[in-house]
Amino acid sequence: MLGLKLPTDPRWVNIVEKNIEEILTDHAYCEQKATSTAISLIVSFPEYTELVTEMTALVKEEISHFKMVHDRIIANGWVLGRDRKDDYVIQLIKFFPKGGSRTTQLVHRLLYAALIEARSCERFRLLSEELKDKELAEFYRKLMMSEANHYTMFLGFARQYGDREIVDKKWQQLLDYEAEIMKNLSKSETIHG
Repeated sequence: MLGLKLPTDPRWVNIVEKNIEEILTDHAYCEQKATSTAISLIVSFPEYTELVTEMTALVKEEISHFKMVHDRIIANGWVLGRDRKDDYVIQLIKFFPKGGSRTTQLVHRLLYAALIEARSCERFRLLSEELKDKELAEFYRKLMMSEANHYTMFLGFARQYGDREIVDKKWQQLLDYEAEIMKNLSKSETIHG
């Protein structure tokens, strides 16, 4: 369903289980960055009324996810750690050249967002199925469904605002590129890395 070309190695969950505090901190920042992405799209493309409406709803949802993860961190007696760079996203955004028309820029940002949500969904599915902590596994199962909706929403907007044939070609190329990135990741307790 997600179209990802390289699935996450299930052994990644073993890395995660050794440091739940670290994955929760990274996850909290992913939710914060998703909130920021939605706000950025509103600020950058206010003339796209339907997009603004959906991004407004997404801001509320993503910040509520941040709170859920933060509450889980606190419940474990931990504090939110410091943000760290996301090597996955840093490498991913190198795919499309900078510049181009506003529409091209919008489509590229929507495709990046769709792919990040798709990979998050895939990782959450894996956590929901493989974590030994059944309460945490259920937490990730619920979030997985939400991420799938985000992925399809971003991809749908890219297809709506761009030429469908060109968008679908770019999407496939981005998926291929992302698979190459993933070959060198899945070695740390981060959502994407």
